[in-house]
Formats: sequence, structure tokens, C-alpha cells
Amino acid sequence: MKIVVLDGYALNPGDLSWDRLKSLGEVEIYDRTPEPLILERASGAEVLLTNKTPLDKTTLSSLSRLRYIGVLATGYNVVDVEEAKKRNITVTNVPAYSTLSVAQMVFAHILEFCHHVQDHSTAVRSGAWSKSKDFCFWNRPLTELSGKTLGIIGFGRIGQKVAEVAKTFDMKVAVYSRSKKLTGEGNVIWTDLDELLRISDFISLHCPLTEETKGMINKESLGKMKKTAILINTSRGGLVIDRDLADALNGGIIAGAGLDVLSVEPPEKDNPLLTAKNCIITPHIAWATIEARTRLMDIAVDNLIAFLEGKPVNTV
Repeated sequence: MKIVVLDGYALNPGDLSWDRLKSLGEVEIYDRTPEPLILERASGAEVLLTNKTPLDKTTLSSLSRLRYIGVLATGYNVVDVEEAKKRNITVTNVPAYSTLSVAQMVFAHILEFCHHVQDHSTAVRSGAWSKSKDFCFWNRPLTELSGKTLGIIGFGRIGQKVAEVAKTFDMKVAVYSRSKKLTGEGNVIWTDLDELLRISDFISLHCPLTEETKGMINKESLGKMKKTAILINTSRGGLVIDRDLADALNGGIIAGAGLDVLSVEPPEKDNPLLTAKNCIITPHIAWATIEARTRLMDIAVDNLIAFLEGKPVNTV
């Protein structure tokens, strides 16, 4: 059985092992596959593993031996699943592997805005503390999370874990989710989107990118937030209109943004968020702890084994 990994570098840049996968057949692993080479590299494969390399209708129609596609991620929009279904190709994804790591990154961003750790460390190294007349100094306002309201948009596994962590900081949690009715249950405040935008001190995005959610953070929604609000996005870059957020930050409409995702990745050099005020950007790494990637590798191989045994799991 020929197994081809089209873009394995993001999952395994060299600190994990492909040995379990290699035990299942003849394996070819590519760090990255540019679009012109997809068909050539996938040709003859019965199994394809992909992260971001697209497998569209045209490509799938040319792969007569293909039986299985394993997406090395939770999102599977890179695969034309309808075409795969027509061709009796099983498609699986890897859910829930990064829940803990993404929730951790949400609070890495939040706490940076609360304590400005890097700014203060830089100031100390530049000699500001040595010159201080007092035993301590701070150059930015310091904030305690207790009593602040965290608004969570989208309440799947990650959103729920973020709420759980927020409670340990004694925060209030407001939730808006299209899949849940407004209730007073669950130790959170269930509310509509406008109310969440109005009352939240921090807003964290945890919803999928769909036609309904695309660009949901825009000039209008930003204008409904507190001027002191901080926006956190570890979900999908396309939820935010970059220019509108940059304008809101530069114009003092909201106080800051912590982003792990952007609408185009890697970003264009002229992306306005790269130069926006009070904007912290990390390069789509919330999911990428070694623990999360180890889980991803294990689940991806388990998915394939289950398929080979005739009992597919995590199908999409």
C-alpha cells in the first residue's frame, strides 16, 4: 500500500517519529508540496495525508487508486469532500488534539496585555529599573483579571476549555454560540452577540470560518465593543476584516488585539495589522506544542489503522 504525506513539515519538523505510519505500508513523505506537483506526488497512492495541500475535484478525479484521505488537522476545507464521497474515498480529520494548547495560547495573549511582560523585560534590560528611585517601576498599566468579563464567541471544545480556565482567574464568562439557545445554565452568561460585544472586557473567537461568520469582526461589530476591550483570535483569520481591526486599534475604538491567525498566511508585507497599535501577533502556533503535535500524529495514524480494519473513525 502506497501512503503519501504531502506536507508533513508543520506536524513533524523533525522532533517526532513517522515510524508507526511507516509500519503500515510504503511511505513517501514530503515537507511541502507546491500545487503544480500535487498530482505527480499523489499519483498511485491509495492513502494521502494532507494538512494544507488542497485536494480538489480535478485532482481527485485523476487519482483512481485513492481510497483514503487523512487530514492532519481539524479543519478539512482543503478537501473536496463531496467529490471524495462520490468516488468512495474516506476522509478523516483529527478533532480535539489541540484544545489544551490553544486555550493556553489564549491566556498567553490575555496575560501579556495584563502585565506587558516583554515590555517590562525590555525596559529592565535597557537600564530603566537600575535608574529607578524606587524598588519597582512599571511603564504600562497593570490589570487583574478577577471580575473582568471574558466574552467567548463559539462554544465548542476549545471555547469551553477557555471558559474553564477563565473561571480559575475568577472572571465572568459570557458566551454567544449559534448552536446553543440562550439560557442561564452552565455557570456562564448566555447572551446574544450584540450584548456580548457590549459587556466584554476581553473577547475570544472560537467559531469555524463559514459564509455566515466570515468577516464577523468588522467596523460595525468593533464599534459595539468597549474602548478598553481586547480582542483575541486563535481560531480563523478570516473571521476578522484586517483593515477594520487595524483602523479600530489605531483610532482607539478598542484597546488591543492578540492574534495567532490572519486572513492570509503567511501575511502580505502590507497587511495593516503588522503595523497597528497594540496588536500582538504570533505566527499560527497555538496548536503547535510538541504535546499537541504528538497527539495529532497518534490520532492520524489511529484513524488510518481503523480504516484499514474496516471500522473508520473521525470521518467527515
